[in-house]
Amino acid sequence: MDKIIQITSGRGPLECQWVVAKVLKVFLEEAKQNKIGYEIIHRENGDENLTLKSATLVLKGKEANEFLKNWLGSILWIGKSTFRKFHKRSNWFIGIFELEGLEKMDFNERDIQFQTARSQGSGGQNVNKVETAVRATYLKTGQSVFVQDSRSQLENKKLSIVRLKEKVMEFHIQQLEKQMQETWNNHLNVQRGNPIRTFSGTDFKKNHQEKSFKKERHQLKNELKNYRNDLN
Repeated sequence: MDKIIQITSGRGPLECQWVVAKVLKVFLEEAKQNKIGYEIIHRENGDENLTLKSATLVLKGKEANEFLKNWLGSILWIGKSTFRKFHKRSNWFIGIFELEGLEKMDFNERDIQFQTARSQGSGGQNVNKVETAVRATYLKTGQSVFVQDSRSQLENKKLSIVRLKEKVMEFHIQQLEKQMQETWNNHLNVQRGNPIRTFSGTDFKKNHQEKSFKKERHQLKNELKNYRNDLN
């Protein structure tokens, strides 16, 4: 079953938005390493370049549940602000949460209604005798876009599909975020004292503890192997 995941700065400042962008990169790298498919369905850009207020994505694959055990919760970055040089704060928190009980909206091109019209210039005057402009309406939601970028009706139709999908999906994500906003804020407030992962420095070095204790088990196995060799 697909998982809808939100990486969010909550109401955090610009530094937290920077952390969201950094964490997203690490998150996706680890997803690839674990052969987990993903699709980013919405990004809310931050107040500066290379920052994000939030990112919403869908994880696909049977291993998603196990993968998320080391990610869901609050994330702590320890470091000095890259935006406010003399700021004293060094602990910055963001949250990663699953949007439970909510489903990714499937956008189906069969549910689009197309209408053609003449391209319009300034003042609404028709500037083309041929109906090359396209209005695309998504019947399930009633949202529509009007495209007249090209002199080709086919090209305008292709563009209308892309733009309509973006518009419909963005609206859907906004509704999800609205429903979950209170939950996010509560999670961020409750879980700040117990981050699931900790990063530090501008190089974003990982400092999180391996909760699966793989290293410890591997070390004990080697010690047991050495002990048996000694007996022999």
